[in-house]
Amino acid sequence: MRSDVYERVTNRIVADLERGVRTWHTPWSVEHASGRPTRPLRANGIPYQGINIIELWASSVIHGFAAPIWMTFKQAQELGAHVRKGEHGTHVVYVSKITRSEPDAETGAESPREIPFMRSYTVFNVDQIEGLPPHYYAIAQKPEPAQRIAHAEAFLLATGADVHHGGTRAYYRISTDTIQMPPFESFPEAESYYATRGHETVHWTRHPSRLARDFEQKRYGDEGYAMEELVAELGAAFLCADLGLTPEARDDHAAYIASWITVLKNDKRAIFTAAAHAQRALDLLHGLQPQSASAEAAE
Repeated sequence: MRSDVYERVTNRIVADLERGVRTWHTPWSVEHASGRPTRPLRANGIPYQGINIIELWASSVIHGFAAPIWMTFKQAQELGAHVRKGEHGTHVVYVSKITRSEPDAETGAESPREIPFMRSYTVFNVDQIEGLPPHYYAIAQKPEPAQRIAHAEAFLLATGADVHHGGTRAYYRISTDTIQMPPFESFPEAESYYATRGHETVHWTRHPSRLARDFEQKRYGDEGYAMEELVAELGAAFLCADLGLTPEARDDHAAYIASWITVLKNDKRAIFTAAAHAQRALDLLHGLQPQSASAEAAE
């Protein structure tokens, strides 16, 4: 069992690192009334330690869990709650020692020996559980929330993109033509929110009903994927310049650097192609603004 747990955890982290993702890093600060916004907590409020922190952080990022509290199926039942049907738990490990009496090789005398052991068990985030007392779901109120930027808000709203808020991940899903964003309050500053939303809005322009941009992506992380991310990165930078925003670079986008280098080394025209596509995306977004319609009507 021990080797299986070690292998599973190690392989996961190695795979993340090979694709440029730091398993122990989450890009947004998720505030919870527990007072420990990023440290995973057991049902009794005691924080997890060691490798379990990394495992639970990674699971939170993958699944978009907002709460840091985790419990077993049985613990949920004891609180009168239940895990939602179809939910899958996350494996954590328990490490302890047992004491055995073993004979000394020379004297034959019995002496105690501590033997470490490890076992794996499954926990669920409270976001996967229904019927818990309210404080398990409570979100802390920030004393000084970031203020929305009116002109950036208006620009993105005018595009007509279908945007949903919740969880901890930002992405565009082409199958539903929707943008998913973390809550505005979970970003450290307003400009970071609009830069992230701008990035996803550039992705939104790739839909077949708009620019029909397709780099023949076959799988996650391939050159087609890297090119689309590069277009969105450039497009978001262009948009921020247009809107007068100066957000900090997103740490989670550092994961794409290696793939971008590969694309650019393989094709000396790639950066020109990406910049051209980014400009087309920006032209489309600007064309959706009210002043454009007014100008066309005047002509």
